[in-house]
This record gives sequence, C-alpha cells and structure tokens, in this order.
Amino acid sequence: MSITVGTIDAIMRFPIKSLLGESLEECEIVAAGLLGDRGHALLDPSTGKIASAKQPNLWRDLLTFRARTASEMDPRAIVVSDGVGNKVDLSDPDFDAKVSELLGRTVKLINVRPTGIELNRARPDEVMTEGMDAKVTQDVLAIAAAAPDGGFFDFAPLHVMTSASLDAVRSAAPAASIRAERYRPNIVIETPPSMVFGENQWIGRKLRIGQSVSLEVIAPTPRCAVPMLAHGALPQSREAVAAVNALNRIEFPLLGPGTFPCLGAYARVLATGAISCGDPVVLE
Repeated sequence: MSITVGTIDAIMRFPIKSLLGESLEECEIVAAGLLGDRGHALLDPSTGKIASAKQPNLWRDLLTFRARTASEMDPRAIVVSDGVGNKVDLSDPDFDAKVSELLGRTVKLINVRPTGIELNRARPDEVMTEGMDAKVTQDVLAIAAAAPDGGFFDFAPLHVMTSASLDAVRSAAPAASIRAERYRPNIVIETPPSMVFGENQWIGRKLRIGQSVSLEVIAPTPRCAVPMLAHGALPQSREAVAAVNALNRIEFPLLGPGTFPCLGAYARVLATGAISCGDPVVLE
C-alpha cells in the first residue's frame, strides 16, 4: 500500500567528502545519487586512505572548510572556502598545495574512486568517552560498498532523513544545537511527529519523489563521530550522537554484531529525475 509520508524540506549536497556542503532548492537525481554529491574527496598521501572527519583527532578541521558548486551547468566548478575568507577554486593548478597549507596537513584531491579505497572510522562511543583528541580504536571502512556508479559515499548514493526523527533528537538534547547539517543527509523529508524513526521500517521499500524519481531504501544510517564535531558555526556537541545512542539503536551488520545508534536511512536510485523542495514523497 502506498502512503504519502511527507514533502521534501531540504536538499543538501556535499561536493567534496568530509567538507561542509550547500543547501539547494532543486537538483537532479542521477544513477550515482544527487548530481555533484561527493564526487571528489581528499586523499591522505601518507596512508593512501580518504581523509575523513570520521577520524576526528586528525581530520576534524576538514569541517572548517565548505565546498560550493559555482555553476549548476558544471558540477565540477567547485570553490572551497575556509572560515576566514580564503578561497581556492578546484581548477587552480595549485589546489592541493593551497588547501594543504590552509589545513595544515597534506592532502591530494581525487575525483575517481580507486578500487578498494578505504577510510578510518573512529568508534563514536570511545570518542564520546575519551574526547576528540584521543587516539581511539579505528575501524577500517570500505568506501561506497552500495554505490557501484562512483562517488565517495560512506555506503550508498543517497542518505534520507525525516524531520520527525531529527525533532526527536532535538527534543532529547535541547541545548545541543541539533541541526540536520550535523548528520549530512541529502534529503530531509518533512513528516508528521508520528513518523519518528519511521526510517527503520522503510528498509526494503521504495520512495517515490515527485513525478519520476524512485529510490529503494536499503539500510539504516549508523552514526559516526562526525555529528559531535564543530560544523562551521555549529559548536562541538557530544549530545548530537549521545542522544541518538539513547533513542535509536538498531542493527547494521556491516559494522559487526550488535546494535548501533542510527538516524536516517541509506537509499539507492531506481529511477532518475529532478527533485525540488516541496515535492511529495510517497512510500511504496
């Protein structure tokens, strides 16, 4: 049975993995997800792995940078800026050197996903206990296991989240500056409060957006340490993950046995097309 679950409230794109992104009113959904989303990443040449804020003791300063698309006609036209006014265009031949200098760590921009590329993921429970600077246990995460068409995704091409679930976390931690940006979804769906953590029941079902787009929801989204970190003007917030941990722990077999704090769901693209804020979202 089909049911309208809500409308699109926000569309978010992150042109470079682990940097802050941009909010959109509309965007194309292609086979690889939101057009231009996570099409680039920064490589740590010392390890051969993706530089990721999931390893906060080394890479949390990535979240002081923002990547914006300068032209919708060319999603590769990207400008990276820091919080104090410095800007570097992706087309700059010295992009790597300039961003490395601003970051204080050597990085290399890549736009083709190497086979088997990985990143280190700090265990969020240990980060919550021991702090952002601690050298905690690192799990190795294979990039984009459910994204065969390219892109530097944690797992799947799209990450969706309901406003009801986000509001539940906000209510549990009212002083924690809970914002969707902390959890880095592509699509936030405005839903009634009764649908809190409804994403858990969407696994294996389809979402139809607007006239043509169809998605298959394939897994819950486990939360890493990233939502705890400062995101631009948003301050550090341990409760951003602690509240999810208290409210919604479910299984995610790729991380091993047991349950994990989850918020939102991963999806893959069945049918492409344009989406806009305000579009109806139907669960099929």
